[in-house]
Amino acid sequence: MRLMLQARSNPLAWWWGSLTLISNVNILVWFMLYREFYQPVTGSLGGSSGMGVMLLLCAGYVFGCAFRSFLPRADVQRICLFDTWLSSVFVGRSVATVAEVCFAAQWAIILHQLGSMAGAETTVNIALVIVPVIIIAECFSWYAVLTTNYLYNAIENSLWAVTFFLVGIALCRLMPEFQGAVRWALVAGIVGIACFLAFLVTVDVPMYLSRWRAGHAEGDRLLGFLEGLHDVSTRWVVTHDVAHWKGELTWMALYFSAAVWSSLALCALYAMDGYVTRYLT
Repeated sequence: MRLMLQARSNPLAWWWGSLTLISNVNILVWFMLYREFYQPVTGSLGGSSGMGVMLLLCAGYVFGCAFRSFLPRADVQRICLFDTWLSSVFVGRSVATVAEVCFAAQWAIILHQLGSMAGAETTVNIALVIVPVIIIAECFSWYAVLTTNYLYNAIENSLWAVTFFLVGIALCRLMPEFQGAVRWALVAGIVGIACFLAFLVTVDVPMYLSRWRAGHAEGDRLLGFLEGLHDVSTRWVVTHDVAHWKGELTWMALYFSAAVWSSLALCALYAMDGYVTRYLT
């Protein structure tokens, strides 16, 4: 691909190469988890089917993020790296929606599992609201993409912040109920969520708000719903200018690496429920 031929002169090529390498490793790890944990056992249909659902949700996120790594695009700007219909915003945003709902469902399942195991009603209740809130966030994301209005991106990411603030509360509630390795795993999850929230509050949401204010000040024309639907399906602009991607590089790198690793970790944790119960206080 032409982008790889420009690798020595364009840091964007190194960024894309890193994303694809990490995504390939993530896919390999998913197949390892599948081979290790998806083993239907006679008389344990419930447990087997539950693990199958968790692996399926994890696959939705891992493979969805890999697709978005191989063919990066910035939705509102309509920019991409490669000239193919697979780079259209409609395709990419559809893949992202499925992947992100799968990720939210993984968190809901694991919190419900741990909360039920520990008798932590707060955690169980939080598990029930995660997916509905993320579905609402996805609606705001689609509206932002269709209309090119960054304000709705800011709202979307604010809802992600609220969701993971609740997840952090749920994990804190579980802390007194577990000890040993599981407690350390909860601590790691809380620290990771704290870093994610700090990024959303200090970098991501302010970035979208500043873009919205700048567009508003310059009198940018927003698209109507139907006009935007046609636009996301038919228009994509190929650019290898790193300046055009500057605002996307950091969050994409973190999203397609650390967030996917957490999805894989949730899958592994769900598979070890018998082991986890040993650490109940």
